[in-house]
Amino acid sequence: MATRLTPFSRLLIVVLILAAIIFGGRYLINKGTFGDIMNSDKKEATDGTDTKITEGKALPDNGDVLNVQFFTFGNAAPGLYFNNGTEPNENSRFFKDYGLKVKFHIIDDFDASRQAFKGDVVQLFNNETSAMATEMEGLAPFNPQVVMQLDWSRGADAVVAKRGINKINDLKGKKIAVTYYTPSQTLLLFMLEAANLKPSDVTMVEVPTTAEAETAFKSGKVDAAVVWDPQASLRDVPGSKVLQSTVTASNIIADVLMGKKAWIDANKDKVTKFYNGWMKAVAEINSNESNRAKAASIMAANLQMSKEDALGMMGALRLTNHGDNVNFFGLNNSYRGITGEALYTKMGNKYESLGFAPANRPNWRALSNSYAVANSELTATGTSEGEGNSKFTPATSDQKKAPAVAIKTVSITFPTGSYKLDENSKSLIDLQFADVARGFANARVRIEGNTDNVGDKLKNIELSRKRAESVAQYLQSTYSMDYNRFIIIGNGQDKPVEGCESNSTADCKAKNRRTEFQLIGE
Repeated sequence: MATRLTPFSRLLIVVLILAAIIFGGRYLINKGTFGDIMNSDKKEATDGTDTKITEGKALPDNGDVLNVQFFTFGNAAPGLYFNNGTEPNENSRFFKDYGLKVKFHIIDDFDASRQAFKGDVVQLFNNETSAMATEMEGLAPFNPQVVMQLDWSRGADAVVAKRGINKINDLKGKKIAVTYYTPSQTLLLFMLEAANLKPSDVTMVEVPTTAEAETAFKSGKVDAAVVWDPQASLRDVPGSKVLQSTVTASNIIADVLMGKKAWIDANKDKVTKFYNGWMKAVAEINSNESNRAKAASIMAANLQMSKEDALGMMGALRLTNHGDNVNFFGLNNSYRGITGEALYTKMGNKYESLGFAPANRPNWRALSNSYAVANSELTATGTSEGEGNSKFTPATSDQKKAPAVAIKTVSITFPTGSYKLDENSKSLIDLQFADVARGFANARVRIEGNTDNVGDKLKNIELSRKRAESVAQYLQSTYSMDYNRFIIIGNGQDKPVEGCESNSTADCKAKNRRTEFQLIGE
């Protein structure tokens, strides 16, 4: 393992990654995945000429400007759209609707963005929940708190693999290029868990940026890599494939805005107004293609990129609305998906086990401030319903037989001849699979029940099917997962684990009495 970097000297993650995207190639999103690189001869002007941007008269900074840091990324679109650019101006809807002067600072250098926050150059800054624990030691003196969720990654992160690696389980013993302390590493760790693999089961090859992860993959130095532009990474590597991406692993990587607790407490009204305006922008962009195009044009004009690049960046995300924020902050008691607290806690523990996060890091309660979300004007109107759990159509015959992208075995025990789950079995499902299913929210789940060879073969097949069915019903009732998501299979004794085909020992019989969870890929 490479020498651990300090939080303050961590890699310039975003600027270099995005430079690779913007200058190394252009992409569009096709059905939630990266499309082919656009022909550079078709690059649009960056002034948004197809949608005229009306410049508003600049507003003076009398010490009343709200300064917000962003990276050159798609999650800046709602703010730029609502503000009519980066600068405070009379045509800004933040100003017209709420009397707010807002200035967006595009600071792509990771360390510089943190210094701007520490030095009060900006009051709010961009962060990512899953890897947040890795920098809490450096930020702790400033008491940072999350005030809103900006997005879920939906295609902006992916793992590519060489020929012969067809599922996540096949990564065992392989070399994987990944940028440490980042969402890229989060995605990899989540994927390994989905396949019953530990971090020590693979060799993580640390690289400074995803651009270098792509280079390592193309050069043959590694077997797989976590990248931001998977289609570009696959070029010149015959037989390579996208093993998994955040299109399917859809509730793992979540960007947020943070500020100092003291400042937030002293400016609750300002933060709430900013939040309200932002959520209005998200609702408009998500519901209307014309508004989306306008947001892309404003983003292109202000961030020196083409409109296609802007649309591509926006398309690789779910811009989270007010309802999503209510869910993320745990304010919706009926929501059973991944919350900010669950994500931060889970990944904080994983990063701690790797030595990347301190054991004495603050808990989520200390790091979150839901005042703006809880007191938003949108709560009273009931607008912007959250995404909720993914909906599925009944599986087709081809989908039922589709190869698994990950297989996770859980030793769920049943009383002899019974298919009813006891409390211990429910706890095993909660601990070993529920988070995987919630994180890979857009993946179908095939549940296969298996038995040993004791008893009648046909009865064992039916019993194992009923046991798999009871697991699916538990996940549906406890976590509100769509029942159409599940593919129920009863193998009986016909699919013993390797080395236990004869069921000759008590240990082998126990191994064969198992439940397999299989994630069905994109």
